[in-house]
Amino acid sequence: MTDNDVRAAELRRALADSLEQSGNLRSPEWRQAVERVPRHLFVPTFFRWTDGPGGITLWAPVGKEQDPEQWLELAYRDETLVTQLDRTLVSPTDRHVTPHDVAEPVQGDPTSSSTLPGLVVRMLEDLDVVDGMNVLEIGTGTGYSSALMSERLGDKQVTSIEFDPGIAANAAAALKLAGRAPHLVVGDGLNGVPEHAPYDRLVATCSVRHIPRPWLHQTRPGGRILVTLAGWLGGYGLALLEMGDDERAEGRFLPGTVSFMIARPQAPEPITSKQRSAAFKMLADATPRPTAVGHDIREDWTSNFVVQLAIPTARQETISRDGGPFVHYYLDTTTESVAALTPEPGGGWTVRQAGPVRLWDNVEAAVGLWREAGSPPQEQFRIRTDGHTQTVWVDGPDGPISWDLTA
Repeated sequence: MTDNDVRAAELRRALADSLEQSGNLRSPEWRQAVERVPRHLFVPTFFRWTDGPGGITLWAPVGKEQDPEQWLELAYRDETLVTQLDRTLVSPTDRHVTPHDVAEPVQGDPTSSSTLPGLVVRMLEDLDVVDGMNVLEIGTGTGYSSALMSERLGDKQVTSIEFDPGIAANAAAALKLAGRAPHLVVGDGLNGVPEHAPYDRLVATCSVRHIPRPWLHQTRPGGRILVTLAGWLGGYGLALLEMGDDERAEGRFLPGTVSFMIARPQAPEPITSKQRSAAFKMLADATPRPTAVGHDIREDWTSNFVVQLAIPTARQETISRDGGPFVHYYLDTTTESVAALTPEPGGGWTVRQAGPVRLWDNVEAAVGLWREAGSPPQEQFRIRTDGHTQTVWVDGPDGPISWDLTA
């Protein structure tokens, strides 16, 4: 055993201690998995966030070659480690970039990562697995969580699917180095993996806008699905559902501010200049009115989630035109509707709207009902789905306040 191996084992024990103290690690079986699985094998290189000129976000590559001691220490911190960037908006030829591809800090949007161990373990504990269960993981990523599950349940009980072939290949190599061999599949995780179904547990390490129907088909009655529901306005909610006998699932949102990168097939396309110009034209003759629900409503985790439920297909961007104030535009190309929120110099907000759907009217109504119910936290919200219609609701003073989201 090398000095590096000894130090890595010490760091794993320290990580397990930290996760126990935080309450994320709650059982001896998962503690044993954390102590045995070498996370550093799954993150041979990664990016770290750093400030760039003018306050822009840059991502600096970190690896064993640059600084072995720092790399090993960081690998066992309770932090998310970014392993891939999308640089399309910066350099159209650099679709996906890994730390191997660059020598200096670069701009980009994270598209793959090794999730912070505390969240990984918390979710594995929430699954409430027992020996012999068959588990499907959506989003292999680096393979670290796959290795933890294989360590706990055995390789044959774990299936993991990854959308990106390059990421999948790296995960397979790391799992082999770690001595683990779960079933690995490259493909669209939204379709599940029917070959190894039915599953007792399904866990997604990406977020989705709608729970796909194949997941329901492939999960046993009484089985659990743990997934982060997300949307295009940055609202997230970790939901734990139980399968019924009728291929419907129902459950609740769990406490905590949990977010994952959205599944690539469900990610929004960037707003185009043509769409932006059309929105400006639609709003040209719109009459502004004051609103008590401003853009700042989205600064709160739960209220932002409510806004997203109210306008689920809207996207948002903030623009200052011709040196004027920053205006927050909400654009829904599905309904060809738009709303624009402008801060007033003396405080407060005005809104302009155009198109067949009054987007901000929907937001005001949803936020109003939520407030009348006492502004309940997200963990009081519930969810049911049959794969076609997904209903989210929370109890209000006059009965449930609900939103139906069609897949």
